[in-house]
Parts: sequence; structure tokens; C-alpha cells
Amino acid sequence: MPPPGARSAWHDVPRSQVRRFAALAMAEAPALAEEILREIRREYPHVPVVLDDSGEPKSLIGIRRAIEIFVMHLETAEDRPRVHPEVFQDFGRGEGIGGRSLDSLQAIYRLGVRLTWRRLAEIGQRVDIPPRAMYELVDAGYEYLDGLVDQSVRGYAEAAARQAGERLRLQRELMDLLLAEHGTRPAAGPHEIVAALTERAARIGWALPAKVAAGVLLRPARQAVAPAVVQGVLLDMEAEQPRMVVPDPDAAGRPELLRRAMTGWAGAIGPPVPLVDAAKSLRWAEATVRLMERGLLPAGEVLYSTEHTQALVLLQPEELIDDLARRTLAPLADCGRTHARRLAETLLAWLETRGGAPEVAGRLGVHPQTVRYRLRQIRELWGDEIDDPDRRFELELVLRAQRLRGDLGRLIL
Repeated sequence: MPPPGARSAWHDVPRSQVRRFAALAMAEAPALAEEILREIRREYPHVPVVLDDSGEPKSLIGIRRAIEIFVMHLETAEDRPRVHPEVFQDFGRGEGIGGRSLDSLQAIYRLGVRLTWRRLAEIGQRVDIPPRAMYELVDAGYEYLDGLVDQSVRGYAEAAARQAGERLRLQRELMDLLLAEHGTRPAAGPHEIVAALTERAARIGWALPAKVAAGVLLRPARQAVAPAVVQGVLLDMEAEQPRMVVPDPDAAGRPELLRRAMTGWAGAIGPPVPLVDAAKSLRWAEATVRLMERGLLPAGEVLYSTEHTQALVLLQPEELIDDLARRTLAPLADCGRTHARRLAETLLAWLETRGGAPEVAGRLGVHPQTVRYRLRQIRELWGDEIDDPDRRFELELVLRAQRLRGDLGRLIL
């Protein structure tokens, strides 16, 4: 129709002539709808045909109704035709559910407009509608098309959102089963567990890998978008600490891709394990995160647990290590804190190098004579026990753990 304020050539057409035009167009609407549907099927054979309860194609009903609504608008001379959204929203939903884009649907609508205009132009010639009025009719037709497309887009978006929500739900169910501890799973053997995982993975098109690594993420202090993980990585952002499952974590290039995707996030990824042992990988990832939160491992990035095995092994059993420290480091109790720390540093350097005073001095950055003095004191404090392999192993284990904590030589009394 013409711009606001401009005179309408269509409105200048005598009402009797308009009614005659509308009557002819309305009478031909069923045949025109069938012609349009035939052309659609010929040019777009991939588009599915959905029938309503009466067995009639829904697309045919939608096309016919769209034509009839547009023709009724011409006869009543309303400002613009009113789109009835239900059918066209259904068309959009169908494209979304079918996993197709809206491109073909919009092309189909344009095809329908071209065929409709051709038929209306023929009718216009029969009843002598002026060319200017018919040109306005074309503009009105494309404006009407925009309304139909808008309704289809709404239906498509609704279907896409619903599918995305359903996929996330199914993905969380798969992750819950995958990451469940054996003790919390239903009584079933490995074969039954794999069968259940296979069934749930199939719902989201996830191919079961031979190995996985589980991860835990720490939410940034500021609001951040979800990591742009690579395809195949399962991500659950609903958990208090977001979880992830990485398939085939040792695949070429996978670690580097994950590091890039995790920019701005912190957390940990556990060791690669067989599929049914994913909960074990998650457990180590959680342990790594706990050490990060205590300041015992680097923060602000995503760590791999396998790169911090020593810390995880030595710092996890805290109570056992502390008890061992009380017993093995008891000879330092009366040495004073500063001197005890120096003796502990010297003892650990000696245990690690198994070298003489020069090697130990080089590691500590002190004079060899200072090392010899301290080693004599160490032998006096521990006596013959310092030559026992088991006692040396316990001492090295305790001192390494304390060094990781940053409190070498600390006595727990």
C-alpha cells in the first residue's frame, strides 16, 4: 500500500469493481493453493508433507488461508491484512524440529507470492483494475509476506529453544550417570553400565569414547559466558561448580584447543580414564581445585591434574602426612624455628641429591662448610636412623609435602 499521506490508487477503484475482483480471487483460491503446493513439491522435494486430522496437508490449508485472508483484506480495504499466526508458526516449528534452516521456507513463501501475483494480475486484467492499483497490490503482498515470515521465525525460535533445553536436560542425565560413583549407581556390572550410557548418549548423538577426562570449573568473579568448548565436550553449567567431560582427551591438538576455549576460566581437568571410571577422573579434578582454592596450586587457569601429581599425592592425605611429620621430624623440636628450617632444607637437599657437601651447597646457595656442619648436626639428631632406607623415604616424603605447602621444617606438636 502507498506511504502514509499518499493517495491510494487501490482505494480509488470503485467498490463494485473491487468486490468483483475479490470474488473471483476467492473462488480461485483453492485451485491456486493446490498449484502453489505442486510447485513447492516439485522445486523443494525435501520438504516433508504433514497431514492434519482430516488427512489434508497442513501446508495446503496454510496456503489457502493465507490467500483468503489477503483477498478479504482487499475487499474490506483495511490498512493491512491481519496474519493468522498458528499455521505459519507451525511451519517454523517444523523447520526447527527437523533441524533445517529457515532459508528454504522463506524461498517457498516467495515462490507462493510470485504465483499468487501472477494469478491476481490475470484477474485484475479481466476486471480492468488500473495498473497503479495492481502495483500497490504487489507491495501489499510482500508486506503480507513479511508478516508470514515473522510468524514462522517465532515458531522456529520457539522450537529451537525447546530443543536446546531438552538437549541440555538429556546431556545432564548422561553426565550424571557417567560421573556417578560406582557405589551410587544401580547394582549393575560394567556391561549394563555401558549399555545405559550408550542408550543415553544416543539421544544426543554423542559417540561413546574409549577414554574420557572429567573437569571442574570455577566461575569467574565477574559474569562470564560459557566456555566455547570444542565439539563433543559435554558441559554442565547448571552445577554450582560447572562440570565437563572431555572425550578422547589425548587426541592430537585436544589439550591446546581446550586451553584456548577456557580462556578467562579456572579449574582442573582430571586424568584420562576408561569411560566407566569417569568418576575417578572427576574426583582428582575436584582435589586439584581444592588445592587451587587453598593457594597451593596456581590459580586463574585450567590445570591438568596429571601435571601436578606430586602435589596431589603428597597434600591430599593431610592428616596422615601431619602424623608422619610429628614422628619423623621430632628430633628438630628443640632446635628453634629458624634453625629447624635450615636443617630441614639441608636434609631435603641431601636426600634429593644423594650427593656430598658441594652438591648440596650448590643447591642451597651456601658454603660447603656450612653444609658439612649441618649434616653433622643432622646425623647427631637422627643417629643411625638416618641410614635406614625406610626412614629416609619417610623424611623425604614429609619434607617434600611441607615444601609444597610452603612451610618447610614446620613441626606439628
